Amino acid sequence: MTGIREETDLSTSPSPPSLLDLELRPTAPPLLQARPTDDAAAWAAAHRDALRGVVAEHGSVLVRGLGLRDAAGTGAVFARLSGGLMTERESFAPRQSHPGGVYSSTKWPQNQPMCMHHELSYALEFPGLMMFACLQAPDEGGATAVADAPAVLDALPDELVRRFEREGWLLTRSYNDEIGATVAEAFGTDDRAAVEAYCHANAIAFEWQPDGTLRTRQRRSAVVKHPLTGRRCWFNQIAFLNEWTLDPEVREYLVDVYGADGLPFNTRFGGGDPVGEDVVRLLNGVYETHTVREPWQSGDLLLVDNIRTAHSREAFAGPREVLVGLADAVRLADCAPTVEVGSG
Repeated sequence: MTGIREETDLSTSPSPPSLLDLELRPTAPPLLQARPTDDAAAWAAAHRDALRGVVAEHGSVLVRGLGLRDAAGTGAVFARLSGGLMTERESFAPRQSHPGGVYSSTKWPQNQPMCMHHELSYALEFPGLMMFACLQAPDEGGATAVADAPAVLDALPDELVRRFEREGWLLTRSYNDEIGATVAEAFGTDDRAAVEAYCHANAIAFEWQPDGTLRTRQRRSAVVKHPLTGRRCWFNQIAFLNEWTLDPEVREYLVDVYGADGLPFNTRFGGGDPVGEDVVRLLNGVYETHTVREPWQSGDLLLVDNIRTAHSREAFAGPREVLVGLADAVRLADCAPTVEVGSG
């Protein structure tokens, strides 16, 4: 594959300079080949500003050659690259937690893709930076692909964008112990009073069902402005968390078991109207047109601007271990949301 190479000065000392090549490719995220090192955390600390500069310019960067191989070493790298790691709240599916603010990738059937989305874009506080470390690459597939949010926004029909800007989008959730995250996994507690306090503080409407399960509703902006660049970004999980993105057999099973109003998660227009299958297909089609991907290699590190850049996880075969860091918390209120948050 051909690409444009930029010389990026990632030296630890001015003399002699240590130059690494940043390869820009039209169908893959920018690739930076790191020189082998026995101390990946020290390398990350020395090159933090340069790496974050690449992410600010291009939206993402894949670093190859660091040889990341365990949670402890990965956590040390994450800590040195970020301005602070976040504790995840409102997760839609369970993760395994490691010390130091490191998580496993979301537990999701490996034969089903996770469509393009922005992490926690339904929350009032979300990561500005996502960090992914591949400890074991799968035998086939499984790439964490990325898509540029401003480009996606520009490619969507104006009328649809205007409606979402006017109404926002609505996320409905029904928590249970079988599908998706449980109440305890999503909120960090199963204490009703604590859960209700969190919902009140985060503009989430809630209703406890007779069987003790929880249902919630929250309305959020579909388009935001990047807090640093001011660029308008398509920033949401409208397609990913919609019923029509589910495998048809899985959707049929869930509707049969839980009912149309009891799906683990679903999305609507902010005014409450359903988001139809045609809209979901359109959104996912535009995402696919703007998707770039690079197969994981064991030891890789991927940094993603979570506001400017959506990410996905492709279906895969064989064992796959990717660790995740959610970093640099951003408040929705700082991104010029187009609608007032609430329960819809």
